[in-house]
Amino acid sequence: MPKVVDPEARRAAVAEAVWRLIRKHGLQGVSVRAVAREAGLSAGALRHYFASQSEVLTFAMQLVIDRVRTRIQALEPQPDPPAAVRQAIEELLPLDPERLAEAEVWLAFTARAQTEPALRALRDTSYELLQDLCHHLVATLDQHGTAAHLDLVVETERLYALLDGLVVHCVIRPDRATPSLMRDVITRHLAELTGASENG
Repeated sequence: MPKVVDPEARRAAVAEAVWRLIRKHGLQGVSVRAVAREAGLSAGALRHYFASQSEVLTFAMQLVIDRVRTRIQALEPQPDPPAAVRQAIEELLPLDPERLAEAEVWLAFTARAQTEPALRALRDTSYELLQDLCHHLVATLDQHGTAAHLDLVVETERLYALLDGLVVHCVIRPDRATPSLMRDVITRHLAELTGASENG
């Protein structure tokens, strides 16, 4: 009896193979032949799921977005707004090996997006999604906080820049931008936005 293959599971496995190659060799090491070998497929079998190398890369980049979105949507509701905001922020930061892998791959794709239109469109879409999320998180804190009302435009951009900076620092120097340090930075920032004590 022929083996039944789940096409979406196979495509996800190919995308994960792309991630592994990027982490080992950079995007220059991602070719159709290399991806097929890493995924345990023939080049012909790979083309059954993806028509071109560009399609493989686009799907692999989309998978990063989808996984982050899925994690955030799966979060348990929190009665305390700052706790809910912190919980969402931590899903965006490379605080464990899985999220560090996503961050490394994402930065590689972001650089490639400068010259590849399909990746650039995804990058721009993800920018809007993350900016909208940051705006929502800041608005949540603004409604809860004890300080004067926040400038939502400025604070949205500041939170986004802070998250971007922490991700880049962790990818470049994970020995220095540790999970503990990133959590401390977020704690300080959220305390400032809400006008609360870091210990309170």
